[in-house]
Order: sequence, then C-alpha cells, then structure tokens
Amino acid sequence: MAIEGVINIMLSLVFIGLSFWALQAFRFDLFLSEAKGGRARLLQVFLAIFIGHGVARFFTDYYGWTQMLRQFFV
Repeated sequence: MAIEGVINIMLSLVFIGLSFWALQAFRFDLFLSEAKGGRARLLQVFLAIFIGHGVARFFTDYYGWTQMLRQFFV
C-alpha cells in the first residue's frame, strides 16, 4: 500500500515535469498580453500540474485495471 503511494507521487511529479517541459514549446504570446510575466508563468505551472496529474492518473488507473483483469483467470 505504501509503495503504491510512493509510485503514484513519483509518477505525478515526473509527468508534471514532462508537461511543464512540453508547454515550453507552446506560444503563449499569441494568447496573452504579457507572455513572460509572472501570471503567465503561473498559468503555465497550473496547466502543467493539470495535464501531468491527468496523465499520471491515467497510468495508475490503467495499472489498476490490468490488476483487476487477473481475477478473470483465477
């Protein structure tokens, strides 16, 4: 149980980091008046958290579903 918690935390942090890295390629200056300002960076961090958590949740859910499928063959 504790190992699963650590794995979920690590997956979330990894995917948040990857999302933040991927969002660096997005051109925020087309949509925001101050693309280099503090509010734009905060928006970028929030988007990275939102996307990264969603992706990590997908992988943890998928792993859980595959574990449930084992019960078909028991």
